[in-house]
Amino acid sequence: MDQAVDAANLAAPATSLSPWSLFLHAALVVKLVMIGLAITSVWVWAVIFDKIFTLRRVQRQADEFEDEFWSGGSLDELYEKNGAKPNHPMAAVFGAGMGEWRRSARISGIDMSSEGVKQRIDRAMAITITREMERLERWITFLATIGPVAPFIGLFGTVWGIMHAFGSIAQSQNTSLSVVAPGISEALFATALGLLTAIPAVIAYNYFSSRLGLFAERLEAFATEFAAILSRQSEEKEKQD
Repeated sequence: MDQAVDAANLAAPATSLSPWSLFLHAALVVKLVMIGLAITSVWVWAVIFDKIFTLRRVQRQADEFEDEFWSGGSLDELYEKNGAKPNHPMAAVFGAGMGEWRRSARISGIDMSSEGVKQRIDRAMAITITREMERLERWITFLATIGPVAPFIGLFGTVWGIMHAFGSIAQSQNTSLSVVAPGISEALFATALGLLTAIPAVIAYNYFSSRLGLFAERLEAFATEFAAILSRQSEEKEKQD
């Protein structure tokens, strides 16, 4: 009979193993770790969705701009329409290059095909690319940091929770599963939260780093092609003069 009672006690946990119940019965330090990880997880997903929508938008804007750029229209008209007050990265690169070219053209007696003019145009577009990519890469470092750190924060909560559970077991002098399981489960839940926070952050960081790298290469390729066009126009202008 005693063995049957003990078996029943082992089979019936004292507390529910639902996430909310595990949180409520956790130690204070473990609760703080769980709350911190939950907030961080929400932050991670906010960054992920923001970057998804941002990259889709700038890619669409770049496609539309390049279609208009290569349509054969006037560069001056395109500058007045998009380059003077750019609202996306590729227009900003175009505006930087075209703006520098137009400022140089207003200097009396300057040789527009000179190496100095070309270098200033290239430098203006390179600085703009760097600035625009820094804006797009905002919060990417946050994802790179959370990825490796979150599991260790969760592990800290787990270690603390297990220590607290063992202390409770020692005080109660009862090692049955019904006493041990809830405390260990609460502690392990902290590690689970750490992994749930870290895994999306790592995947998102790798994905966005790749996409942003490709977009940076696209801006650099456009800048190179545009610089070549301006160089040809400068040479043609010098010949006409």
